[in-house]
Amino acid sequence: MAGGAGQSGTELLAFAQFLDSSPQPLVYGYGRRSLHELREREFGRLAGTVYLDHAGATLFPQSQLTSFTKDLMENVYGNPHSQNSSSKLTHDTVEQVRYRILAHFHSSPEDYTVIFTAGSTAALKLVAEAFPWVPPGPESSGSHFCYLTDSHTSVVGMREVVAAMNITSIPVRPEDMWLAEEQEATAASDPDGQPLHLFCYPAQSNFSGTRYPLSWIEEVKSGRMCPVGGPGKWFVLLDAAAYVGTSPLDLSVHRADFVPLSFYKIFGFPTGLGALLVNSRSAPLLRKTYFGGGTAAAYLAEEDFYIPRESVAERFEDGTISFLDVIALKHGFDVLERLTGGMENIRQHTFTLAQYTYTALSALRYPNGAPVVQIYSDSEFSSPEVQGPVISFNVLDDNGNIIGYSQVDKMASLHNIHVRTGCFCNTGACQRHLGISDEMVKKHLQAGHVCGDDVDLIDGQPTGSVRISFGYMSTLEDAQAFLRFIIATRLRPSHGQPLPLVMPGEAGALPAESEAQKAVPATRARRSPSLQEDASPDSRVWDNSPTTVDAVSLRPPLLETTRTQQTPSEKAAGIPDGGLGSHIVTNLFLYPIKSCAAFEVTRWPLGNQGLLYDRSWMVVNHNGVCLSQKQEPRLCLIQPFIDLQRRIMVIKAQGMEPIAVPLEENSKPAQICQSKVCADRVNTYDCGEKISSWLSKFFGRPYHLIRQSSDFQRNARKKRGKATLSLVNEAQYLLINRSSVLELQQQLSTSDENGKEELFPVNNLISRFRANIITSGTRAFEEEKWDEISVGSLHFQVLGPCHRCQMICIDQQTGQRNRNVFQKLSERGERKVNFGLYLMHTSLDLSSPCYLSVGSQVLPVLKENIEHYDLPASEKQQEVIS
Repeated sequence: MAGGAGQSGTELLAFAQFLDSSPQPLVYGYGRRSLHELREREFGRLAGTVYLDHAGATLFPQSQLTSFTKDLMENVYGNPHSQNSSSKLTHDTVEQVRYRILAHFHSSPEDYTVIFTAGSTAALKLVAEAFPWVPPGPESSGSHFCYLTDSHTSVVGMREVVAAMNITSIPVRPEDMWLAEEQEATAASDPDGQPLHLFCYPAQSNFSGTRYPLSWIEEVKSGRMCPVGGPGKWFVLLDAAAYVGTSPLDLSVHRADFVPLSFYKIFGFPTGLGALLVNSRSAPLLRKTYFGGGTAAAYLAEEDFYIPRESVAERFEDGTISFLDVIALKHGFDVLERLTGGMENIRQHTFTLAQYTYTALSALRYPNGAPVVQIYSDSEFSSPEVQGPVISFNVLDDNGNIIGYSQVDKMASLHNIHVRTGCFCNTGACQRHLGISDEMVKKHLQAGHVCGDDVDLIDGQPTGSVRISFGYMSTLEDAQAFLRFIIATRLRPSHGQPLPLVMPGEAGALPAESEAQKAVPATRARRSPSLQEDASPDSRVWDNSPTTVDAVSLRPPLLETTRTQQTPSEKAAGIPDGGLGSHIVTNLFLYPIKSCAAFEVTRWPLGNQGLLYDRSWMVVNHNGVCLSQKQEPRLCLIQPFIDLQRRIMVIKAQGMEPIAVPLEENSKPAQICQSKVCADRVNTYDCGEKISSWLSKFFGRPYHLIRQSSDFQRNARKKRGKATLSLVNEAQYLLINRSSVLELQQQLSTSDENGKEELFPVNNLISRFRANIITSGTRAFEEEKWDEISVGSLHFQVLGPCHRCQMICIDQQTGQRNRNVFQKLSERGERKVNFGLYLMHTSLDLSSPCYLSVGSQVLPVLKENIEHYDLPASEKQQEVIS
C-alpha cells in the first residue's frame, strides 16, 4: 500500500507525495487524452458536482447519446422478427452487437452465446430456472446450489427458485474459499460425474470492492477446489456486474459457465438491459419451460406440441428484445474505446484514485489520535487484481462511536457530493464487515428497519455503511473534494471555523458562495419586497385584509448581536419587550404552496388537515414529480398570500406580475392526476396553463401548480388515531421552541476580524425550519419531552421529532445554502438530526369554527417515565406542565 509518510492526521495527502511513496508504478488519466477536457466536453453536467456512486450506476458521455440519436434519426429500425428491410437491418445490427460484446470479453460466438435480458438480475433468474438441477433421491444426494455469502441479493434470491425444485442451497463464506485455495489440490469431486452442482460468486464485491480470484473458476470446475464435498460435477456462475464496469474480463482465460452483467454499469446508458453470457459447453444443458414470441420453431395452439428454436439466444429471449437499446450498445463501445483507449486503462486509472483516497482516508486522525473513519476491506488496496475502485466505510467521532450513514449522506449532499449508503443489496457482506449477527438482523427488522431506508443506527450499532466508488471519468479533484469534505466536517481548526473544502480554481470543485450567487437570477441576491412593505406603516400583520399581510412573514435578518426588537406577531401577542412569556404561541405560519415561502398570521382557522390551506398546493415538473427546495431552492422566493374574503391566493415573486389562483376548485370538471408525496399517492388537479406559464417563466423550465383534490383523503402513517393530511410530509402541524432556536443561534455564532461575536439572525433560523407553530419556552429542547399539548381549547398529540434534511441549510430569503446549520444540529450526538415536533389535533370538532392564535398559552404534558425537570424558583409558580 502506498504510504502517507509525513502526513498530518488532519491534512490532505498530496497526490505527488502519494505517487512518490508508492512501491509500484501508478497510472492516472489516459495518456495524451486530457481528462480535464474529457470532463468538460462529455460530462459538463457534472460541473460543481462530485459523483461517487459509479458502482451503483456510472454516467454516459454526451457523445454516446449524440451518436446514438443520430443513428436513430438516420435509420429505420423495425421489429427484428419481421422480414422487411427495416427489420433485417435491425436483426443484422443486433447480431453485430453480439459479436462486439463477445470481442470485448475476448471471446467469440464459437465459445459463448449472448442472451439479452432485462439486466443481470433477470440473467441470474434465468440460470436458476434453466439449470439442470437433480433433486435428491435414493441413489443421489442431489444437486447443490452454492453461493458466496458476499453476493448480491439477486444471487441469494436464486435459492428461492431452486428450493421449489427441492434443491439444497449452501452459503459459503469467503474465508472458507480462501482456506480451500491454500490447501493441497486433491480430487475432491468427479468433474465428469453426476449430479450437477452450481457455484456462484462475484468477480468483485459490490459492498467492499474486494476482487475474488478468477482462478477459482477453473479450480472449481476441475474439481481441485470444491465449495462443499461430495460427488458430482461443478459449474461456475461468475457474477461480473460490478467487475466489468472498471476492469477487463478475458473469457478466453477464465471460462466461466455463466456470466451475468448489466450494461449501464459499463456505459451508463442504456439502463434496463443486460445479458447472460453462456459457455457453449454448458448451453446444451439448459432447460426451458415457458416459451414466448420468437422462441418457437413450431407449436400448436390446440395440442401440446412445441419445438424450440435451435439458436440458444433465440430460444431464451422471450418476446421482442429491447432492440433499440441493444443498438445503443454499439455507440457505447465506440465512445468508451475512443475516450479511454480500453478497459485496462480504466482499471489502472480508477484503481489509482481508489488507492490514493484509501491511503489519505486511513491516515486521518482526531487530535487524540483516534481514526476518523473505519474502512471495511479485505485488502490493503495493494493492486487492482485484489481490489476494485470501491471504498466502504463509516465515519467515527473522536470517541470511536459510529456516526450514522444517513447523517453523513445528508452532509455530503450539502456539499453536492453523491455517495451510496446502506448495505447496497449485499446483506452477507454487510453482516460480515459490520459484525451484525443473524439475530440482530431480525431484531432490526422488528425495530422497523428494512433494506434501503435511513435507519442507520440501532442501539448504537450501524445497520450499514457509506460507499464511494470511482468511474472512468472520475478525477483527482473528485477524490480530493470528498477528502476535504471529511476533513472539514470532522476535523475543525481550534478557532471553530471549518476547513475549506476545495482550493479555488480546482476542476470539479464546488462553487464558492460568490460564484453560487452569480449562478442564479438577481432576485436571489436580495430580499424580495413583500406586500407588507407596500402597505401603510401602521398596518397590522393580520386584520382580515390580505393587503396587510407580509408574504414571507419574516422580517429582514437582524444585524444586532442580540435581539432587541419585537416582531409584529409578538407585539400582537402582548409579549413584554425583552422577555418572552413561558410557553406562549409567538408566531403562526402556513405554507399554502409546498416548499414555497411562509405566510404569517396572528389568527387562523383550522381544517380537518391542519391549518386551513396549509400545503394544499405544490409545484411539479413536466413529469408530474413534486419539487422541493432540495431540487429547486428558488421555490422559497415564491410568496403566496391567502385572501379569505376574496377567496383567492395571490402569488408574487420579484420581477413578476402578481397572479391569483382561486381557493376553491373550479366548478368545471378538472382532470384528476395522481402524484406522490413522501411515497403516498395523492389525487390532484392542475391549476391551469396561466399559472403554469407564470411559474415556467420565473424558473426558466416547465413547471405546473397542482392542488390536492377535495374529495381525496390521505391518511397519516405516523398516527395514534385517525388523522388526514394535506400535501405535508409527515404530520398536520410542526412546532418549534424559540429557546431551542436561540441555543442553536449561540452555537452558530462566529467572530469577526476584530473578535466581535456575530450572531446568526434568529428570524432567519426560524424561517429555515418551516414550522407552523412557534412557541416561547423556558429552556432549549424541553419540547423533546412533551407527549401532548393544549393550546386554549385545542388538544394536540405529539407524534415525534422532525428528522431534518438539507432544506434547513437554505436561506429562505435568498435561496442560498449555508451548511453550518445542519452540521451544528448533527453535532448534538443524536442518531438523527432532529429539530421540532410533529403534532396532530385530537378530538377536533369543526361544527363551529376553530382558530389558532398568537398569544395563546401552551400547556404541555410530559411523556411517561421521564423525570420531572426543575424550573428556576422564579418560574415554578408559572409551571403549566401536568
